[in-house]
Amino acid sequence: MRLLVGRVGRAHGILGEATIEVRSDDPDSRFAVGAKLQTDSQGVLTITSGRIHNGVLLLGFAGYSDRNEIEKLRNTFLYADVDIDEEREDSGDYHVLQLIGCQAFLESGELFGEVTDVINLPGQDLLEIKTLTHETLIPFVRQLVPIVDVKAKRLVVIPPDMSGVIA
Repeated sequence: MRLLVGRVGRAHGILGEATIEVRSDDPDSRFAVGAKLQTDSQGVLTITSGRIHNGVLLLGFAGYSDRNEIEKLRNTFLYADVDIDEEREDSGDYHVLQLIGCQAFLESGELFGEVTDVINLPGQDLLEIKTLTHETLIPFVRQLVPIVDVKAKRLVVIPPDMSGVIA
């Protein structure tokens, strides 16, 4: 699947490096030297150099050797082919696209709703679930989402107001 992994920012220095706005969960492999990234307007770009400078990722691309050339890539979106179904190191890791469309069931087996979005926050992710009457947000933690079966597009949720937790 073709996924957006970054956007080219401004040129940095005179040797053809650009700042990159990272939009990937795995920047180490997506932006490794030799990796090929697709674009909508510039074809395929091959990464020739990469480094972090003051907390910002800088990349160089084959065929872009100076500041003027790299500036032509500014605001170009970078895409990678990603297999969202590949085995992950942590069995609790899921790709957002694996979760969207999953049917959410209560522990009783009753259909609760459908996952329509995953909101990434610094502390934890939230599942946005559309029910028949409203939308609700449920923290994506094991205590509230004890079962996730992405192959069957099914998960079990314990909505916070039904979890028995006393505030």
